[in-house]
Amino acid sequence: MATCNKPILELIQFDGYDVPGLIELSASVGWDYDEKEIGTVLSSGKIFGHKNAEGKIVSSAAIILYDKSIASIGMVIVNEDFRGMGLGKKATRKCIESVSKETTIMLIATEEGRPLYEKMGFHTVDYVHKSLCDNYIIGTKPMIDSDIAIEEFNEVDMDELLKLDEGAFGDKRTQFLMNRIKQSEKCLVVKDNNGTIVGYGLSIPGPINLILGPIVAPDFQIASVLIDKLSSNHQGKLRIDVPSGNDDFMRFLEESGFVNVSQPPIMVTNSVNMPFRNNTLFGIAAQIFG
Repeated sequence: MATCNKPILELIQFDGYDVPGLIELSASVGWDYDEKEIGTVLSSGKIFGHKNAEGKIVSSAAIILYDKSIASIGMVIVNEDFRGMGLGKKATRKCIESVSKETTIMLIATEEGRPLYEKMGFHTVDYVHKSLCDNYIIGTKPMIDSDIAIEEFNEVDMDELLKLDEGAFGDKRTQFLMNRIKQSEKCLVVKDNNGTIVGYGLSIPGPINLILGPIVAPDFQIASVLIDKLSSNHQGKLRIDVPSGNDDFMRFLEESGFVNVSQPPIMVTNSVNMPFRNNTLFGIAAQIFG
């Protein structure tokens, strides 16, 4: 693809006025970012990229910095007419430079992007399983302990939910989770017989799929009940991204009509390993959010 006559493009930080252009860029590569999803990204982090001479957005990369020591990169997109110019690398580098060198930066890579990230110092530490469902199958409902109650989220639950999520994810995500809950169709919490929150799950409406996640639970049975509660009345497509090591949960998803379509790698830099997680994360928020 010829690039010799293309001008040098300025790298900028986007804001709310750029949402329509970012949606157009996303659609140009077959991704389904909508206004609400990009709004959550902007209110939780930063998006950098390039515009051409006509003001059209031709590249993007986003970074979400969480409360303590982790940041997540995603939404790395380059318009096909502007590939081969290093725009994706420059936007991603700007994201990296926007946080301290002590911050563990993670991303979930496409196969196309993986070589670029490896050259930038990222290495693979794990995988997620992207699963899609055209029609949710309501089969035998998962067994649930009678001492467990599932309720709609209430704002008074926020501090407990944040603490639970921190153990599951590896960092506290205050601003992001507040934004994500506002964006959600449903936010359910699981409480034990003492009224303590032991799990939670969100469903996020999108233009193509209802996204299920985060899903945090003490075991795969309770995670399965959350999926059933979030999915059973939905007429349409579903998506969940499941961290590796959740084989029993994956079997439940397959029995419920989900198909595992890819296993994108989780990559990190500024760290040798993934931040510690306590094995209660059954579904991530979305690939951009780690």
